Amino acid sequence: MSLKKISTIFVGIIGVLSIIFLVMIIGAGDDAIKAGESSGAVNTFMYISYAILLVTIGLVALFTFKGLFTNTESLKSTLIGAGAFLAVLVIAYAVSGGDTGEYLYSGLPATVGESRMVGAGIVAFYILMATSIVVMLLAGVKNLFNK
Repeated sequence: MSLKKISTIFVGIIGVLSIIFLVMIIGAGDDAIKAGESSGAVNTFMYISYAILLVTIGLVALFTFKGLFTNTESLKSTLIGAGAFLAVLVIAYAVSGGDTGEYLYSGLPATVGESRMVGAGIVAFYILMATSIVVMLLAGVKNLFNK
């Protein structure tokens, strides 16, 4: 039996189990869950969900790295993309400044470093958004002239 068939069967079993667990949690009702009457069952289902999530993330990472290292061209393009993303983050952090205004974060005032990290995230979002818009427009224009 091929690895693809085994993984397809495994995914199907996990999907069916997930549906069963979801129906059991929904069947307990919100009031019962809030009152703690079914907290043991809900906690058990949550831990099972966490385990399934970890297994899924592990398998995705395994097959992704396997695919990257078996095809050196895709590894090269992936590293170029990761480097470009890292460069955007570094530029965004360098451009953003810490705000000296007082903001509360979990009841405590946010530090200048935390404010700078938030600003860097916003700037990185704008850079990536503008880049994606430009790339989509260029691809559309190129597609118009190729037809």
